[in-house]
Amino acid sequence: MTNSTSTLWLGDMAFEAMVNNHKIVMDTDTQLGGKDLGPRPKPLLLAALSGCAGMEIVSILKKMKIEDYKFAIDAEADVVPDHPAVYNEIRLIFRFWGENLHREKIIQAINLSFDYCPVYAMLSKAIKIVYLTFINEAEVTL
Repeated sequence: MTNSTSTLWLGDMAFEAMVNNHKIVMDTDTQLGGKDLGPRPKPLLLAALSGCAGMEIVSILKKMKIEDYKFAIDAEADVVPDHPAVYNEIRLIFRFWGENLHREKIIQAINLSFDYCPVYAMLSKAIKIVYLTFINEAEVTL
C-alpha cells in the first residue's frame, strides 16, 4: 500500500494538497508573505497525530464496551528558536466527559493507541511526545 498526495502551488505562499480526495489549503500569515488562506504545515502534524491517536482510542474503547462519552484532544508543541524551527516536544491532552467512565480502561486505551497509531510511531522517533488525561475536568493518572 502506498499513500500519496498531490500539492499545487497557488501563488504567494499558498499550496493546495489533495489528500484522500479532499482539498487542504496551506498558507502562512501575511508577515511571512502569505494571505492566511489555510493552516500552516507544522500544526497539521499535530492534527494528524491527534486524529490518528483519537481514532485508535475510540476503536479500542468500543471493543472495551465503553460508550456514552464525549472526547476531545488538544495538542500543543513548542518551537525551537533556531532554524529549522522544529518542535522540541509535543503535548497531547486527552479530555473525556461522561458518567461512570472507567479511568483504568481509558488510560489503557490511550497507551494502546500509541502502539497502533502510525503517526505516533513516526513522530515519536524524532520528538518527545507526552500526554495528560482528564475525565470530567479532573486530571487522572494510574
